Order: sequence, then structure tokens, then C-alpha cells
Amino acid sequence: MKKLVLALLTITWLAWAPSVRAELVVVVNQENPVADLSTRQVVDLYMGRFNAYPDGSEVLTTDLPNNSPVREAFYRQLVGKSVAQINAYWARLLFTGKSEPPQTVPSIDDVIDYVKKNKNAIAYINEAELTQGLKVVYRFENPQ
Repeated sequence: MKKLVLALLTITWLAWAPSVRAELVVVVNQENPVADLSTRQVVDLYMGRFNAYPDGSEVLTTDLPNNSPVREAFYRQLVGKSVAQINAYWARLLFTGKSEPPQTVPSIDDVIDYVKKNKNAIAYINEAELTQGLKVVYRFENPQ
């Protein structure tokens, strides 16, 4: 019985994981001159280490709400941490005054609109939600 339950859980995980995780991309406004970003650059932007793109222009990072499964998947893939761990990280940084967290935007639709209207905005979305006006600058390689 234990083997059956384990097999079902494994099958469920394998079926679910690619649909949430493999499709995540990081996007900017199509007018943004940045063509692509490395993993390190995305980590540095989303963890508050840098507040500018490699060309020196200001970056406006966006985040989805705490309860968003897309947000959870993004941070798990990017830095291997849960949203709760990310929130604790930002609480420490805010206390020291060293950095500001990404701006929380209520929904994917609002994120897309924000990026389309702001040349310096950056966001993560599911690839299926790509639309005209956005440019992919980072794709997760071989999500685990």
C-alpha cells in the first residue's frame, strides 16, 4: 500500500511540476534595451542586491502577492526558498535600510499591464501569458 501511495504521489508531482515551473519566464517591456539576463543578474535584482539593469538604467521589480503559486514557484526555482523565507529575508533587509523589496502587484494581468506601461519594469510570468509588448529576458533552464 505504501508503494502505491508513493507511486501516485510521484506521478501527481511529475504531472503538476512542469505545468507550474517549466513555463516561468522573466519579462521586460519590449522597448527595454536589455536583451537577456543571467541567473545571477535575476537573483541580484530580485534579492535587492542591485536596483539597476546591467546598462545602469533603473529597474522596477515586481512581485505577485504572497499567496500566489506562481510567486512560490518563481522563488523556489530562482533561489530555492519559499515565499515565507523570502519575506523573512526582506524583513531583515528593510530593518537595516539596505534595500526595498519588489513592488507587489495584485495579479498577473496587473503585472503585464505594469510592464507594458513601464520601460524599466521587470516581472515573472508563465510563458503561456506572454503577450505583445513584453520581451523575455530570462528562461529557467532544466527546472528540477
